Amino acid sequence: MIQDIAPKKYDNHYVEQSPTEEDWLLVYHKGTVLCRFEDGMMYFPKVKEIAKKELLITYLFTISGERFFLLKDDIEGLEGYHWERPEIFRSATPKYRGFAGITGQQLDDWYRSNRFCGRCGAPMVPDHVERMVHCEKCNNMVYPKICPGVIVAVTDKERLLLTKYANRPGNVNYALVAGFTEIGETLEETVQREVMEEVGLKVKNIRYYKSQPWSFSSTLLCGFYCEVDGSREIRLDTNELAVAEWFERKDIPLENDGVSLTREMIDRFKKGLHKTN
Repeated sequence: MIQDIAPKKYDNHYVEQSPTEEDWLLVYHKGTVLCRFEDGMMYFPKVKEIAKKELLITYLFTISGERFFLLKDDIEGLEGYHWERPEIFRSATPKYRGFAGITGQQLDDWYRSNRFCGRCGAPMVPDHVERMVHCEKCNNMVYPKICPGVIVAVTDKERLLLTKYANRPGNVNYALVAGFTEIGETLEETVQREVMEEVGLKVKNIRYYKSQPWSFSSTLLCGFYCEVDGSREIRLDTNELAVAEWFERKDIPLENDGVSLTREMIDRFKKGLHKTN
């Protein structure tokens, strides 16, 4: 999956520090990232390539000794670099830079969304000890938020339920039932509710598989396998889904992409490994 970058190791412990000339700089603008490609490899700018050294730069994290910093000021661009959509991180080489890029974008979104206090409207100030911003007027403290969500593989013996999202032009890939956990719910209750809301099915024998940080939506995804309970007739929520179909194991059209929890779970069912977790 996208976070599986071994033997590289991700260290998100926050310690306020200044960048050196050779550190990586992550630059985002209107949902895009500044990067370049050379011999199939993705590169971010180095701090030394930024002419204005007084720009606001914040430490993000370290990956096996390589430090990544966020440029919080907008710039027009750099020669040789281009603005790319975050989808580029799914297939980036080396893989750890793709993970760094999308994780950095999650933190960039958080900083941009918390420039002012949600209680009193005063400017928020970065903390010097931990990853947090606070309001000096009303003492409000805000930490990066992670939204829990579920990925659900609904099975019926040798069949798996696959879906396609509605209102996503060009979306041709199948997925699994998914959704965010709501206030007061357990993850297992989220599984039951989302399956009922999206396809009108009851489920039983809910089994946790594994989790994945999914920075594309600031989500911590939790994967579950479960079995259909009762009727197999699908009642589709057309506001959420365009398609929902039962597939025999041998007919499942997807392979593991090495990026998403969804594809890994589908692949495990396809290979008959889903009951061994």
